[in-house]
Amino acid sequence: MLTLKDFKPVTLAEIAFFRDHYARYPQVHSDNTFTNIVCWNHYAHYEYAYSRGNILLSSTIGDKTTFRPPIGPSDETLLRELIRLAVDFGDDVPLVLIDTDAREWLLEVFPGLELREDPDYAEYVYLSSMLADLPGKEYVTIRHQLNKFRRNCAPVVEPIGQGNLGEVREFLLEWCEWKDCDGKEFLANEKDAILFAIAHFDLLGLSGLAIRVQGKIGAISLYEPLNRDTAVIHFEKGLPDCEGIYKAINTETAQILLRSFPYINRESDMGVPGLREAKLRYHPDHKVLVYSATKEELSQCIR
Repeated sequence: MLTLKDFKPVTLAEIAFFRDHYARYPQVHSDNTFTNIVCWNHYAHYEYAYSRGNILLSSTIGDKTTFRPPIGPSDETLLRELIRLAVDFGDDVPLVLIDTDAREWLLEVFPGLELREDPDYAEYVYLSSMLADLPGKEYVTIRHQLNKFRRNCAPVVEPIGQGNLGEVREFLLEWCEWKDCDGKEFLANEKDAILFAIAHFDLLGLSGLAIRVQGKIGAISLYEPLNRDTAVIHFEKGLPDCEGIYKAINTETAQILLRSFPYINRESDMGVPGLREAKLRYHPDHKVLVYSATKEELSQCIR
């Protein structure tokens, strides 16, 4: 029987284990990536268990613990054990980040289970070619702003690596000072997450791009493969020194990723209206939808 004692904290030492498992069971939502887990671990306090070929993830934010569906071969007995654990020890909404495949499986096992969509955590997925080329009238305004940036700011694009990681860190500290990260809870946690990513850049297998304006880094993106067809952009930041720099880092990154990935996942908008509008402006190809289940609903599954 699955118990809380089977769970242990996720650390960098598990990177090979997670990457090997995800190679066999590819993920579609960035929240399950090892990079997101370890970079945000200071905030979300991830733990995992490995049972019958499945990875089971839990997260505790404040005093609220949630669980995610098993990642691995379908095992109805394990699913029931996980649901019982979620009901006994989880938050009021204890089963979260249920993607469409997991949703279909849950409804096969529990046909009457009510699952609610979580639009704030749906992730935006774009055709790499669209972000790279910005074709047609839908992108005319973005193309105009990008061309203006290139004319006025004479940008230089370069990959992120050991030779400039120190400058990238200084850029991020400047970005956080501009945004007052330390005075805002989410940005303070994001600051810790992105600085962790930079500090462990090579170990995490990350790639990145930087744009210099007048010799100084003014924008960066950090990304990695999510699955065979899709890359995920974990972080994208820019300073306001030259208008249009966010358009530039977006397009330049897409032109690199287009060589290997037909799709780019730019993560969720977390319900932030301005961020949602910005993501929609680039016309996503589709979304990675996720669902959750309440403790009341799950209790009916294990009676």
